[in-house]
Amino acid sequence: MSMIGILALQGDFQAHHDALSKLDASTRFVRTASDLTGLDAMVLPGGESSTFLKLLESEGLWEPLARFAKTHPILGTCAGAILMADQVENPSQPCFGLIRMTVRRNAYGRQLSSSIRHAEAARDLNVGRKPGPPLEAVLIRAPIITEVGPEVQVLATLDGRPVVVRQGNYLAATFHPELTSDSRIHRYFNRMISKDESKDPAGNGK
Repeated sequence: MSMIGILALQGDFQAHHDALSKLDASTRFVRTASDLTGLDAMVLPGGESSTFLKLLESEGLWEPLARFAKTHPILGTCAGAILMADQVENPSQPCFGLIRMTVRRNAYGRQLSSSIRHAEAARDLNVGRKPGPPLEAVLIRAPIITEVGPEVQVLATLDGRPVVVRQGNYLAATFHPELTSDSRIHRYFNRMISKDESKDPAGNGK
């Protein structure tokens, strides 16, 4: 069985653990570089992206996590998706550059403006690639994806903008799927891991 790490420096890491546990996935909280040993994949949860940057540096995790991400499946949600981008706006900040996309921080306003919307899911996101219901999208100081490269697969949209994207074995959602009962994002990530698609992190392997 695969072991999935969950970055646990701040944010809603416990909710990701709970969501993955319901799918019988094994998880481990990651707080130091040594916690990366033996992991098959990684979740970068929501939180505050600038705080993540400071903690990753202070805990000596930035470089080890960047190396790990080159060869392993990664799921990022909200702030985690920001860290996966190759360009960040409002304001600019360092990121891992895993997915060819431009992300604008806090695009829906402050936390008081948080909301629950419904995103249109592509067939690939659903079991059996069949039409499915909209995704419940919990937006908490959420970013928006303003641009994606041609190698990026859009798996869900909201108001015509991508909110779930994939590039190779990297998956990002601008909202918080772990805060809903809809398990499609985590199930899809589990399928990515089981297919061992880390062989081509820059491509669009299926």
